Amino acid sequence: MDGNGRWAKKRNLPRAAGHRTGVKTLRKLIEHAVEIKLNAMTVYAFSRENWQRPEKEVGLLMELFMTALQSEVKDLHKNDVCLKFIGDKTAFSEMLQKTIDDSESLTSSNSGLCLNVAANYSGRWDITQATQSISKDVASNNLVLDDINESLLADRLSLAENGEPELFIRTGGEQRISNYLLWQLAYTELYFTDTLWPDFDPEQLECAIDWFANRQRRFGKTSEQIEQDNS
Repeated sequence: MDGNGRWAKKRNLPRAAGHRTGVKTLRKLIEHAVEIKLNAMTVYAFSRENWQRPEKEVGLLMELFMTALQSEVKDLHKNDVCLKFIGDKTAFSEMLQKTIDDSESLTSSNSGLCLNVAANYSGRWDITQATQSISKDVASNNLVLDDINESLLADRLSLAENGEPELFIRTGGEQRISNYLLWQLAYTELYFTDTLWPDFDPEQLECAIDWFANRQRRFGKTSEQIEQDNS
């Protein structure tokens, strides 16, 4: 969800205004995702690298994170959204950690849209924590080296329950993954748009979905093989 700061700067507004508008944009897109019955949606709310931003902005983001959760979780629950967080939560304040835990607990039994929020997350961290988990099992003799394969590693990663994403969307004009779901995006279709996040509305989401629908996903096969499989 890239471009909040630039959106605000173009309007001679403080960066905080961009972040607040970005939260409103996310709310609209979640509502649309529920309406069109998406199974899962994952949003990159705060990366491990974002701690390097000015202290004032980080503080604002943490405050906004807290207030958005507190104000939105009941509506999410009402709309059958299951809210989950991926990333290292231990870096957050105790109050924010409790708010996250309470939000997950409240919505845990919901069976509609699975909304994953990546907070203090990075793809490299994800792979590292999965490797550490497997290493501990090897050290305790619960696994042997021959047990380790791609499937086992994937099961220890964030989003293991959701499977691999089909469509990646990055707003704001940048064309890079930025340490996001590095393992999971191996065969994901990548969609980049110049639209800044606060301006990314449901219509823009539908454009991305239409683009995805016209992609031929081959997974290493030839076009002829795919066409034959679909015939």
